[in-house]
Amino acid sequence: MKKYTRQRLILDIIQNNDVRTQSQLSEILKSQGVNATQATISRDIKELRISKVQSDDYEYKYTVVDAVYDTLTERIEKIFKEAVLSVEISAQLIVIKTISYCATVCGQYITNAKLDNVGGMVTGIDTIFITPKDFESIENLVEDIRALVK
Repeated sequence: MKKYTRQRLILDIIQNNDVRTQSQLSEILKSQGVNATQATISRDIKELRISKVQSDDYEYKYTVVDAVYDTLTERIEKIFKEAVLSVEISAQLIVIKTISYCATVCGQYITNAKLDNVGGMVTGIDTIFITPKDFESIENLVEDIRALVK
C-alpha cells in the first residue's frame, strides 16, 4: 500500500473512531488489510500532525490538528457565502442558485454543516436541489441554509 493511501486511511480512522493508542490504531489498520510497523505508524502520526487530546470522559485520544484543514474549511465557507445567489422553495424541493461552477463546492459546505433536515442533495453546475427529510419543516431548513449564507 502506498504511503499516501495508508495515511489517508489513518486520517479517516482517527476522524471516525476514538483511537487512544498506536496499538489500537495498528489493530484497526490490520482489520482493513494494512500491515504497518509501530515505527511507520509513529512516523505517519507525526507527519499528519495527529495529536492526543483529552476527551469528554477525561481519557486521551488521537485527533487531527491541522491548520491546512481549517484553512480549507474557511475557503469553502467564503466561496459558499459569495457564490449563493438565491435559496427558494419549489414544490417539495429547495432550489439553490449559485454562480457558475460553484454548486458542488456549495453543496459540500451544506453537507459539512450537517443540517438536520437534509434528506438528499443533487448539485449541478449552478444549481443545487435539496429534498428535506420532513416536508413539514422545509421552511426551517430554508432559513438554516440562508443563515449559512449570512
